[in-house]
Amino acid sequence: MAAFTKSTNPMLRDSVFEKSKGSYGTNVMTIKGTTNKVFVLFLILITGAWISWFSGSSLFSSTSALIILLITGIVLAIITSFNPKAAPITSPIYALVEGLLLGIISKMYSSFYNGIVAQAIIISIGIFLLTLFFYKTRIIKVTNKLRMGIVIATMGIALTYVADIVFSFFGTHIPFITDSGLIGIAFSLFVVIIASLNFLLDFDYIERVSQHGAPKYMEWYLGFSIIVTFVWLYLEVLRLLSKISGRSR
Repeated sequence: MAAFTKSTNPMLRDSVFEKSKGSYGTNVMTIKGTTNKVFVLFLILITGAWISWFSGSSLFSSTSALIILLITGIVLAIITSFNPKAAPITSPIYALVEGLLLGIISKMYSSFYNGIVAQAIIISIGIFLLTLFFYKTRIIKVTNKLRMGIVIATMGIALTYVADIVFSFFGTHIPFITDSGLIGIAFSLFVVIIASLNFLLDFDYIERVSQHGAPKYMEWYLGFSIIVTFVWLYLEVLRLLSKISGRSR
């Protein structure tokens, strides 16, 4: 399975593909089917965000709601990651939960920086479409060196965020993660670039898996993985724009 190594999205592991292999006749995943699932999940994500953004009640505006949605999203992600067969059920629920969460977070950012949400949405969608174009036209080819570079960078970012969480227990943070200085902006820009490149690896993985007779439920699972990457990208774009806006004040 060296040919599938590696998408940096934790949802797209070689072990998941190995477990899904088998003879399924015509009931196998396709790129078209996966594309349809991605579209459906995006609609659910947008619907969730719309609900929490325009809700006038305090149900989606409290800190407790934010924490509950965050924990629920993590639990759903773990369940789906370890049980891909559950993806047709868990992935739409995950998309809705993440949509509600993004709506709350977006409204928080909007209260401090006018117009930042619209900018983040446009940029995130633009990046998604641009990376898809680069992949389909092979302007950027997904080589083993590119995969390894993105894997290392993504792991480094993850460890940095984990370290920041640990530091927060002691009342401090890693400065460049939250600061709006040049180093902080450069770091956020780097994270946005790495998050964007993850789409290339995800597209490559989807194409490769589709050629090996994976079962139909993998369409939902792989669509779910795209949503995970997109949510990460959008949040990082929001963070970057907030730093830039904060510096200009």
